[in-house]
Amino acid sequence: MKLYKTLISAAMVSLLALAPSLASAKQTVGIAMPTKSSARWIGDGANMKDLFEKNGYKVVLQYAGDDIPNQLAQIENMVVRGVDALVIASIDGTTLSKVLEQAAESDIPVVAYDRLIKGSPHVDYYATFDNFQVGVLQAQTIEKALDLANGAGPFNIELFGGSPDDNNAYFFYNGAMSVLQPYIDSGKLVIRSGQTGMEKVSTLRWDGATAQARMDNLLSAFYTDDRVDAVLSPYDGISIGILSSLKGVGYGSADMPMPFVSGQDAELQSIKSIIAGEQGSTIFKDTRELAKVTVSMVEALMNGTEPQINDTSTYDNGYKVVPSYLLKPVPVDKSNWEEVLIGSGYYSKDQF
Repeated sequence: MKLYKTLISAAMVSLLALAPSLASAKQTVGIAMPTKSSARWIGDGANMKDLFEKNGYKVVLQYAGDDIPNQLAQIENMVVRGVDALVIASIDGTTLSKVLEQAAESDIPVVAYDRLIKGSPHVDYYATFDNFQVGVLQAQTIEKALDLANGAGPFNIELFGGSPDDNNAYFFYNGAMSVLQPYIDSGKLVIRSGQTGMEKVSTLRWDGATAQARMDNLLSAFYTDDRVDAVLSPYDGISIGILSSLKGVGYGSADMPMPFVSGQDAELQSIKSIIAGEQGSTIFKDTRELAKVTVSMVEALMNGTEPQINDTSTYDNGYKVVPSYLLKPVPVDKSNWEEVLIGSGYYSKDQF
C-alpha cells in the first residue's frame, strides 16, 4: 500500500511537471490590426479571434491606433513572445521589413490581411477581396446612377482616393478609372478641378475629416456656379466626410439634390445614409468570410500543408508575387441593402 501511494505521488509530480509543457504546446496566433477608428477593423479582429479560439488556439489581438511605430512595437513584441503565426493588417505596408525579418528568423509564418505588405520577402500569403473589382463596382454604381452607358451627360464629377500608404487604394482607384476614364475622355464626365491621379486625390489614413476639408476646398474653388453630380469615394468614412461638406453648402435639399457618392465597407452609418437618400452606394465585403479564409490559411501553415489560394499573379510586393485568396465584393444601394446585409445576417433589422 505504501509503495502504491509512492507511485501515485510520483505520477502526480510527473503530471504537474508536464503541465506547463502541455499548456505551451497550445499554439498562439498574433493578430495586428491597424485601428479601431473604423468599425470594420474592430469586427475583423473580433471575428478572427473568435474563430481561432474556437479552433483551440490562443490569440494575441492588438490594435495600433493608426500609429506606425506602435504597430511595429506590437508586432515585435509578438515575435519576442514567440507566437506561432502572425496575421497583419498593416497601417503602412512598406514599413514592416525589419520586424518581418525577425519573424522569419524565428520561423513564424506571416499572412497579410486585406492590406498587402510590401518590400519584404517574408510574407507567406495574402487574404483579401478582389480590390480592383471593388473599384470597378464603385464606378459602375456611378455609371448606372448617371445613365452614362446610354449616352447621358455631361456631368461633373470629383475623384477621391484612399490612403497613399495602403496598396489597396491604388487597386480601388485603378479599377474605378477603368470604367470612368472613357467617359472622361469623351466629355460625358467633367472633372472641374482637373485633379486626377492618386498623388492628387489620395486621402491619408482614409480620414473623413481630411476628405471633408478637401471637398470644402473643391466646392469653394470650382463649384460656386456649377453643381457636382457625382463623387467617387473609395470608403464609407471618406464618403461621410464628403457628404458633410456637401450638406454644408446646401446639397440634399429639393433645390440641390445630393450628388451620387460611392463608398465601401457597408458601415452602419453609411447604410443609414443610403436609406435616407444621401450616400448613393457602398461595397459590401463580408469580413466574416475573410476571417474564415485567413484562419484556414494559418491553420494550414501550422499543420505543414498548403493553404487554399485562387490568385498567383496579381499581388507583387516588390520581392515576389504573394500567393493570395481573393473574395468577391458586392455592390449595395437602396434597392438591395436589406436583402444583402440583413439577409446574410451581417446586420439585424433592429439596428436600423
